[in-house]
Amino acid sequence: MQVIYSDTHRKHHPSIQIFGGGEKVPSFESPERLDSIVTALKQTDWAELRSPEEFELEHILAVHAPDYVEYLQNAFNAWKTYKENLGETSQNSFVMSDTFPPRRSNRKPTSIVAQAGYYSFDLCCPIGADTYEIAVTSANCALTGAKILQTGEKSTFALCRPPGHHAGRDFAGGYCYLNNVAIAAKYLSNQGKVAILDIDYHAGNGTQDIFYSSSDVLTISIHADPALDYPYFVGYADETGEDAGQGYHHNFSLSLGTGDDEYFQSLEKALELVKKFMPKYFLISFGADIFQSDPLGSFSISSEGLLEIGTRISSLNLPTLIVMEGGYNVDTLGLNTCAMLSAFARRV
Repeated sequence: MQVIYSDTHRKHHPSIQIFGGGEKVPSFESPERLDSIVTALKQTDWAELRSPEEFELEHILAVHAPDYVEYLQNAFNAWKTYKENLGETSQNSFVMSDTFPPRRSNRKPTSIVAQAGYYSFDLCCPIGADTYEIAVTSANCALTGAKILQTGEKSTFALCRPPGHHAGRDFAGGYCYLNNVAIAAKYLSNQGKVAILDIDYHAGNGTQDIFYSSSDVLTISIHADPALDYPYFVGYADETGEDAGQGYHHNFSLSLGTGDDEYFQSLEKALELVKKFMPKYFLISFGADIFQSDPLGSFSISSEGLLEIGTRISSLNLPTLIVMEGGYNVDTLGLNTCAMLSAFARRV
């Protein structure tokens, strides 16, 4: 199995995040996450690591609003100028707002402090000097994986960092700046129908936002009940799409503590929807934070359960791109990711 990976992700390393009741903690979305996965992949006999290709910006702009992409591209320099005007000269600062518009005002602010709140829905997406470059590289990993599928490969893995599924058309959140899986799906949709199955612990609110009015891409998310866990405001069962996309989005929200058997029941329902849709390409937003000891998840999925999840998904025998999302137990992340992927690696 070809694994698309770029070591440049290390240049994006926010030192802290605001967590829970306002506590400053080391960022869970760290470079060590991918170190764990790469180490485990190199111990297999089926993973072939390769670098991503570079793609035109048009593929990102097909998914994200131009003004949002422009903001990501220019935010750090604008923030640096703002700080210098205040007499602060630190080169290690990150763009982070303390102001968020109520219910997403349509008035785009001119202040970089206000823009940082306007284009984000939480405090998990600080922007450093290299963040935009790394986000684009992460998107290129997914695009390269999509391009590989077009050559006839049955499956490939885009080892993306930063992750993407919380990034909407014009907003960042949940460690996500550009929606990698959505960008890859839009790229592939020019050749036929595409289905996305999100199996991260948290609802794929950004992917839902991007394709909510689309009938070309079926989007399905299995996740923790948003009434009880992040992202809270999106991911409910009655959110099924609108306009041309009505009926093309499905949320399966599960109770905290969900174990293997209960998860498999929702997975089977999701896979039946995929079979009915008959996509040409199948994309998986994979989050290993469904594992039972993940610090940002409350499910009880075992390592054996992750293998079974991969086995059931791969049984559809569709050209499949797996895109890395969450997973924050660094000690187990590599082994659990390989457990899920091994089901695809065995396909002949």
